[in-house]
Amino acid sequence: MRLAFDTYAAPGASPTRTLVWLHGLLGTGNNLRTLARRVVDARPDWQAALVDLRAHGESLGQDGEDTLHAAAQDVIDTFAEHPLPVRAVVGHSFGGKVALALWDSPLRLEHVCTLDSGPSARLDARGSQTTLRVLDALEATPGPFTSRDGFVQALAERGVVPSLGRWLAMQLHGPAGALTFAPSIPRLRALLQSYFAWNAWPVFHEAVGKPGAPHFHLVIGATSTVYDAADLATVQGLVDSSGGQVTRGIVQAGHWVHVDAPDAVVNEVLSWA
Repeated sequence: MRLAFDTYAAPGASPTRTLVWLHGLLGTGNNLRTLARRVVDARPDWQAALVDLRAHGESLGQDGEDTLHAAAQDVIDTFAEHPLPVRAVVGHSFGGKVALALWDSPLRLEHVCTLDSGPSARLDARGSQTTLRVLDALEATPGPFTSRDGFVQALAERGVVPSLGRWLAMQLHGPAGALTFAPSIPRLRALLQSYFAWNAWPVFHEAVGKPGAPHFHLVIGATSTVYDAADLATVQGLVDSSGGQVTRGIVQAGHWVHVDAPDAVVNEVLSWA
């Protein structure tokens, strides 16, 4: 089934290729809109496609098992016959690992860029404790809610800060006075566990030096805990040995790099776009 997505092109531009943006768990394509607009306005030969991944936003009806690789296949199926060829993908967190899973696909990507998305398997959920707490809070407060403020307050009583609650409230659906959080929590948990379980480092060993393989750009939050010391050493080794096929950018930000340091992230994308 096709994923929901919006496109954006610079005013008056005639783009020739598409840059796909993939959000993290609990998000939607709209989360990356400001970033995508800034990049496309500066590089009008690209258009942006802002995707709602399976079980998120307007893509709630995807069939099949909820895994990271199923999410990647959704992206392939959605853009297989897109009028403008998809030549690059940028993904944050969960979306970044989905992006890595697309490297050797029919989309024939030239660039894969991850935003604080560590390739390691992380069965201890390192760096994603807040996401797990939010899922617990959502599961414990299923609603319905009489208002968005009521939803935010209910989550706040379970430790979710109001700013995060208001962001989550963008996915409330239903009639006035009977709002519910639309995404399925069990489906989100399944996707998150698949994300934790997959070790994506072999992608680089298979891709580096392979004709037609994309360039990889790893943007890392300096104060995030998603990459540990061993991960950072592995990244540096790849950068040193790949002949420019793997690059690394460290930005002064936490896990939400595009929120904490949008200028730095835009500059990282513009360095190759």
